Amino acid sequence: MTNHLHLLVSAKHPVRLPDIIRDFKKHTNKQIIKLIKEENESRRDWMLYRFQYNARFDDRIQNYKVWRDGYHSIECDREDILFQKLDYIHDNPVRAEIVSYPEHYIYSSAINYAGERGLLEVTLLERGFISVKA
Repeated sequence: MTNHLHLLVSAKHPVRLPDIIRDFKKHTNKQIIKLIKEENESRRDWMLYRFQYNARFDDRIQNYKVWRDGYHSIECDREDILFQKLDYIHDNPVRAEIVSYPEHYIYSSAINYAGERGLLEVTLLERGFISVKA
């Protein structure tokens, strides 16, 4: 999506979701700023200014702040809930009228589920083979 993202996250060892989100935001913040600085793009200065402006209001951030604070989590403790959320995520760009079909949105794993290769490596979930632990 153009202004937010959805993740289905799991871990193989005991780890807290806030730690995963914190590390994800920290890493991607650095990478996004690095790419913006490297790209000769007409909106580069404007984007860097916006992210610098956002950082001014957060004592924890020194230079640039890409992400808003917080996140909204939903525990998928049953397989049917997990696939309901996956379908919701895949249909999101269609509901927003960005694309006509979920697999046409290049930033989605829907293309992987349609049998094609997407931008990222994706572990496909199969119904009936998921072990969901509460």
